[in-house]
Amino acid sequence: MTSVIESEEQQALRSAVAALGRRYGRDYLTRTIAEGRHPTELWSEAGELGYLGVNLPEEYGGGGAGIEELSIVLEELGAAGSPLLMLVVSPAICGTVISRFGTHQQKRAWLPGLADGTRTMAFGITEPDAGSNSHRITTTARRDGADWLLTGRKVFVSGVDQADATLIVGRTEDARTGTLKPCLFIVPRDTEGFSRHPIDMELTAAEKQFELVLDDVRLPPKALVGDEDAGLLQLFAGLNPERIMTAAFAIGMGRYALAKAVAYARDRTVWNAPIGAHQAVAHPLAQAHISLELARLMMQKAARLYDAGDDAGAGEAANMAKYAAGEACVQAVDQAVHTLGGNGLTREFGLASLVTAARVARIAPVSREMILNYVSHQTLGLPKSY
Repeated sequence: MTSVIESEEQQALRSAVAALGRRYGRDYLTRTIAEGRHPTELWSEAGELGYLGVNLPEEYGGGGAGIEELSIVLEELGAAGSPLLMLVVSPAICGTVISRFGTHQQKRAWLPGLADGTRTMAFGITEPDAGSNSHRITTTARRDGADWLLTGRKVFVSGVDQADATLIVGRTEDARTGTLKPCLFIVPRDTEGFSRHPIDMELTAAEKQFELVLDDVRLPPKALVGDEDAGLLQLFAGLNPERIMTAAFAIGMGRYALAKAVAYARDRTVWNAPIGAHQAVAHPLAQAHISLELARLMMQKAARLYDAGDDAGAGEAANMAKYAAGEACVQAVDQAVHTLGGNGLTREFGLASLVTAARVARIAPVSREMILNYVSHQTLGLPKSY
């Protein structure tokens, strides 16, 4: 299925991660959620095996590969029922930004831990009034002597309670023009003035969501990642991998749901024939499989463009991949539940909780409507209405 476009090393990685995922599975993740804890056993083992940092530089303890390989890791864990959301955040966004733009000291301090899973980092961009619109972010950083003072609020920040630090997107004033531009700061979890508050979510997940408040958080010069004049370049170095990895998360979830439905349709017999023999059951499952495969192809294209250094091409493809994967995931989960009928809503089969989770891929980290705006304006050249 993937041998035509994946190398032998990538296929071997896919098989190895799939085997790890099967040893944990959906029951493990469901149990950790019920117990109110994090999937630390899976995270630690994946780190020890080198899967968490497969995209990070070898000189800092990583695997020296790329986002394409990291997306394989997340997809296969998801297909086994044990996706790790912090893979999207810690090694993909934060690790990538630091490895591309961080100082040697920042790389040495953070990348080995991000690679082996002993350290994690959250990512804070979304704000109550700005969403992910980097042009409307109100979290600001101003100089105070050699230090920075960071003030603002963030919402829907994943895994802050388990993260050693959060990579915060703020805005600084350009000394030449007076305009504000985005900049990235590493804020350790115990920094004075930095507080977190859990958001009460109906979505059940091991990773919790938080609102962050930054009240004149004082940061040393070394907290700034990269050049303060680089602006959007550094920001999108993290956002494109985020979209690619969200696609991997969605594809893995869709594959898990589809596999459950196919197994049920093959075995469930009514009127002397398995229900999967009926085209009204079989064809929608086939369509869901096709949609997932097409989404994966776009995800692989996006990852290869990004890993090749084509940030502009990767931006378009990453948005398309995230859109296609979100739609395919919802289609697969809905059809899986429908195939099982009443059984699809029972805890025994574990599909009902995915109905809500699948919608996340349509909403976060950027809505499908904003992706359609992106394609309309950036790809098709149509005028804006805003």
